[in-house]
Amino acid sequence: MPGRPITDPPRGVLRTPPEGAFSLRRWEPSPALAPYVSWLWGVRWDLRGREPHEQTTLPHPSAHLVYEEDGRAWLYGPPRGPFRRTLRDAGFALGLRFRPGGVRPFLRGPVSAIADQRLTASALPGLDGERLERDCAACAELDDVVAVFEAALAPLAPAEPDPAVELADRAVELLAADRDMTRVSQLAERLAMSPRSVQRLFSEHVGAGPAWVIRRFRLQDAAARATEGGDVDWAGLAAALGYYDQAHLVREFTATIGVPPARYAAGAGATTDRQE
Repeated sequence: MPGRPITDPPRGVLRTPPEGAFSLRRWEPSPALAPYVSWLWGVRWDLRGREPHEQTTLPHPSAHLVYEEDGRAWLYGPPRGPFRRTLRDAGFALGLRFRPGGVRPFLRGPVSAIADQRLTASALPGLDGERLERDCAACAELDDVVAVFEAALAPLAPAEPDPAVELADRAVELLAADRDMTRVSQLAERLAMSPRSVQRLFSEHVGAGPAWVIRRFRLQDAAARATEGGDVDWAGLAAALGYYDQAHLVREFTATIGVPPARYAAGAGATTDRQE
């Protein structure tokens, strides 16, 4: 199953490692997992002889199953804050990104219960996390780890697609595609649901509320614009992203990322709020 090379940084990656020190691949899921999984991804880095790099992302509202270079497999619930990890020396990780709501049928419980948590892979009912770790450790290439993930998870997939997963996925994609949709009531109208029903759908299947997802996509856009370089019309960007005014954008950006957007654009965000 060949990986698809990615040349541009994925959405939500705030700072990337030095050129030539980091590579990323993605694999399409098998038909059995496609209703629940967006893709599988693999990263390698080689920072030997270089300073450690803090990788910071504003993640998509999705859960991930990840095998890391320490030989452990983890289930990451949807993170509602920035995800930071310090990369040093050489290493790798391979992960599976669930669709929004896609982890719900495997979890057999509300996704909000695992938000912001890192759990052992065995937290997914029926998944033998220790066996998954052993099988991954025996692999020579990331492509082999992909096959191990598929073999472990595919038998746990429901026999029929879950309509609620499809609905949650559609709801999140609507928010990702339409920046004019800034209120939960607008999303509820597009889905022909009540706002309260939308809130329940997101709590049960996405793990974060729809208002949070709206804010996350807006901040991803603001961070992407900040890293493009050149002068940024922050007031105009705030208006385009649906903020009440520039001050609201600055406050939300600073609270989430740790520095004001203009300072982040100047490069200060690369070293601020470092976590080992």
